[in-house]
Amino acid sequence: MGVDDRKSKKILEIEDLQTYYGRSHIIQGLSMHIDRLEAVSILGRNGVGKTTTLRSIMGLTPARSGAIRIDGQDTTRWPPHRVVRCGIGYVPAERHIFPGLSVEENLKLAEKPKVQGDVWNMEKVYSHFPVLKIRGKQDGSTLSGGEQQMLAIGRALMGNPLLMLLDEPSQGLAPLLVYEVIQPILLVCVEEGLTLLLVEQNYRMALKVASRHYLMGIKGKISGTATSAELMADGDIIKQHLSV
Repeated sequence: MGVDDRKSKKILEIEDLQTYYGRSHIIQGLSMHIDRLEAVSILGRNGVGKTTTLRSIMGLTPARSGAIRIDGQDTTRWPPHRVVRCGIGYVPAERHIFPGLSVEENLKLAEKPKVQGDVWNMEKVYSHFPVLKIRGKQDGSTLSGGEQQMLAIGRALMGNPLLMLLDEPSQGLAPLLVYEVIQPILLVCVEEGLTLLLVEQNYRMALKVASRHYLMGIKGKISGTATSAELMADGDIIKQHLSV
C-alpha cells in the first residue's frame, strides 16, 4: 500500500491502548479506529475512560503501551504540541479559554499559515458564532459558559484540523443552545468533510452528529459498535451504556 492509499483510509487507529493515572490503570486494552471524513462518538457512563481516551490521543496523559496512529504516523508518545501540529483540534470539557486574552486573540492563537484547501478563518467562525464577533475585544474568560464553548470550538476550527476531538461539548449548556448552536455547527463540520471524534453524555446529540458509535464499558473496554439507526431502533442499548 502506497502513501496515497494510506491517506485515503483510517485517520486514527488505536491498538491495545494501556493508560494509567499514577498507579491506577484507567484504559485497559482499547482498540478503535476512525476513517477519514467519518464522524464517530464514544458513548458510556461517567468514569469509564472516555476523557482519558481523548487525553491519550492528545499526549496529555501518555499511553504506557499500545499504539496510536494519526494519518498513518505513530504518535503514541508525542507531546501535545506535536500532536496538534499533525492536524488535531481538541475541545476539552474544561474549554481552557486563555484569561487575559480577548475573544479575537484566543481565536488568532490557533490560526495557522494558510494552505490550499483551508476553509476555516476568523470571518467564517464569526459567521457561525456572531456573538463572538460582538464580543471580539472582551476577555474570553469572562464570557458565559455557552459563549466559551463557542469560542473553544471556533478556536479549534481556526487550525483547520484533519481530525477534531470534542469532550462533552454540550456539558452544562442549556438545551436550546445545544440544539440551535452547538449541534448545527458540528453538522456543518461533518458536511464540509471534517473528521470528528465526539465524547458525549447527550446521546440524542451524538446520534444526530455521528454516524457510528463505540459503546464503552469500564476501563475503556469497548463492548460493541452501533450505527445511529441501530441505537434509535433499540433503546435497551442506550440504557445499558448511559445513565438515562
